[in-house]
Amino acid sequence: MTVHPFIEAEKQSGHNVKRACELLKVSRTAFYARRTGIPGPRRQRDQALTEKITAVHQYSRGTYGAPRIHIVLRREGEICGRRRAARLMRDAGLTGRYRRRRPVTTVSDPGATARPDLVTRQFTPGPAAVNSRWCGDITYVPTEEGWLYLATVIDIASRRVVGWAAADHLRTELVADALQAAHRQRRPTDVVFHSDRGCQYTSAAFAALAKNLGVRLSVGRTGQCWDNALAESFFSTLKGELLDHRTWPSRATARVSVV
Repeated sequence: MTVHPFIEAEKQSGHNVKRACELLKVSRTAFYARRTGIPGPRRQRDQALTEKITAVHQYSRGTYGAPRIHIVLRREGEICGRRRAARLMRDAGLTGRYRRRRPVTTVSDPGATARPDLVTRQFTPGPAAVNSRWCGDITYVPTEEGWLYLATVIDIASRRVVGWAAADHLRTELVADALQAAHRQRRPTDVVFHSDRGCQYTSAAFAALAKNLGVRLSVGRTGQCWDNALAESFFSTLKGELLDHRTWPSRATARVSVV
């Protein structure tokens, strides 16, 4: 804290320092701390609390934010307000981790054309049925740039991903690109594509694309994840073995790793 020159002049002239500090609204503690170079009691207390806050933050592996650190301090008998703990964390450059709100990838369109379920949970593999039944779904990957959305097309017989697409949006183009990629790679003559009732899959644009490609569309029931169990299982494995084990600085790095 910089002390006003007027106070220094008053001190040197023998005048009352208390009165000079009052006029300039400067505490005498700050004045004498400035002259002696010794931090005041509050500053010393902040330094001690910052050391304990840092220790708790490191013990939590960087996960605790101000609310949980405040609880730990109170549990250990430290008198420290939550706002003070938050301020000291900001000053020390400490932040906690928080769970991002998961995006909703399946939003049904009540006005969409009704389609039958042509798969009826029959996800048993069989080499004779290759390129006769596909299934697909959408998942999301958190990155420091934002969400990366991934759409896949899986051949039910071989359990192989035959087409995929990734983007920063959930528009119909995402699932359309995945289906087109699968069709270019496999060139099926008669194939059923099964999905959930998300608005991307039940849109008129996706139906027109499927018709042009000669793909028959199939959908499961609303709220029944087992109706698309193979796609759900694939994403669970992908997240468990790859996506959930590290942080992704950008959508590009996540996209390359998925490929």
